[in-house]
Amino acid sequence: MFNNNLILVVIPARGGSKGIPRKNLRLLNNKPLISYSIETAKACEYVDDVVVTTDDSQIALIAEKFGASVIRRSPELATDEVTLDPVVHDAMIQKEKLAFDEYDIIITLQPTSPLITTQTLDRVIEKFDDFSLDSVLSVVDDRHLSWGYDEDNKRYFPNYIERLDADQLPKSFRETGAILATRRQFVREDSRLGTNIGIVEVSREERVNIQTYEDWWIAENYLQKKRTAIVVNASDEIGISHINRCLSLASKLVFHDVLFLIDEHYQLGVDMVDKNNFSYQTYDDMGDLLKYLRAYGPQIVINDILDTSEEYISALKIEDYFVVNFEDLGVGSDLADVVFDDLYEHELGARNVFTGHKYFILKDEFYYQPPKIITNAVNRVLIAFGQFDSNNVTEKIIDSILATNYEGRIDVILGLDYEGLDNLISKYESNPLIQIYRNVSNVSEFIFKADLIFTSPNKSMYEICSIGVPTICLCQDDRDVSHVFANSKNGFINMGRVEDLSQKDIIDQFVNVVNDFDLRMQMHKKMLSIDLKNGFENILAVIEEEYRKFEFNKNLK
Repeated sequence: MFNNNLILVVIPARGGSKGIPRKNLRLLNNKPLISYSIETAKACEYVDDVVVTTDDSQIALIAEKFGASVIRRSPELATDEVTLDPVVHDAMIQKEKLAFDEYDIIITLQPTSPLITTQTLDRVIEKFDDFSLDSVLSVVDDRHLSWGYDEDNKRYFPNYIERLDADQLPKSFRETGAILATRRQFVREDSRLGTNIGIVEVSREERVNIQTYEDWWIAENYLQKKRTAIVVNASDEIGISHINRCLSLASKLVFHDVLFLIDEHYQLGVDMVDKNNFSYQTYDDMGDLLKYLRAYGPQIVINDILDTSEEYISALKIEDYFVVNFEDLGVGSDLADVVFDDLYEHELGARNVFTGHKYFILKDEFYYQPPKIITNAVNRVLIAFGQFDSNNVTEKIIDSILATNYEGRIDVILGLDYEGLDNLISKYESNPLIQIYRNVSNVSEFIFKADLIFTSPNKSMYEICSIGVPTICLCQDDRDVSHVFANSKNGFINMGRVEDLSQKDIIDQFVNVVNDFDLRMQMHKKMLSIDLKNGFENILAVIEEEYRKFEFNKNLK
């Protein structure tokens, strides 16, 4: 049917916009606002001609650069008081004179609705397959509990019979103003509507109509939104630090679509993502994973699965995804676009590797936790050696503390994979000073309440540092030794490898810190001098910069 109809899209773009001066020419996400409607219309296979009607020479120039023809609007049709009806009628008449032909369908497409898609424009035009329809409008379902006002009685009254949730109310449609399409015979100087009206519902994004700076901000965020896939796992063996980082990351990507992809063999990861109400998909093997990625079509793929293979990252790059990896020391890291490793301070030598504490993402609970107040007395000690404690350092520390005159409380947080739980409980259950916990969800509270902490120099040192609690670190392996952030300059006491320490070494250090208020205060101040609350912003800045380069290079191909 549509091949037998001439279709004209009219884009009205006056130069004298008030709310946002010169808005049609302003750059929205690095493109002139008016360019979006032109490109949407020109991409529609049903449209024959796209014309911009304007009184402004600069708008005319930009419109032509983006492939639209231009109708110069008279000053009489460019005032604030003039409605769009005579403007569109004038553009249609002038365009028909130039074409020596009449159009069948005239579509008004507003440049202030830059998020309208070509697919929506297609749907509007396809509505005219129903010959009984005269005009078609873009609308949104605007159901809500509304109230009217009685001027005579000076009273408000409900516009509903029964108070219901919005999705239970009768449908109520509001025009978006983005698209008004009508058959040619109904386009007059005083109207563009026929009698029988059809509607096309548009998405939440497409309803944005830029009239204010707030609208502009919303539209720009929508345009910058990207589909992001996060590949991550969690289990008793892997631990939960990776998935906690990704959950924190996802919670801050509020303007982006996020899908978690989790190995179905790791139920803990599935449970954690499900509990946080993020969208997720489980997969069986790499082939399955790649299939789901293709179906989702992300622009960015984030991997937090430790060492990646060349085969896996190559498969992602073949699909032209922008690849971001965390803590990846595998050979696949050389092929990733960006690699972050927050546990290292030194440069690894690769151009795409960003290391150090500035790329650590605190869990949300640490953003609203106040700094620790250092007191003269140490009344509460926290022992937390992370997910794994293969050297049984926890017991060694407890025994060392108990060998002193310390009479305060000892909180012990054990990892999910701690094997000696039963032995530890039976050994200390009669001691009222010792409280043992597993699977703690509010770790920031334990850190804040502690006056002194024993831990490994792992990710927890950043969380501790953000609150400023004096801490003694003991290294369990070579990896711990390489985490150089835990040093005196940053407010930590690092005793080195635990295997090289005697119980006396630990006792002496503990007693020294407990009895030296000035030392603990210095440690506290050094910790708080380090900015650990902008990790997400630092990561996002790198990703945005590298993504721009990625897009630029892709466009050159």
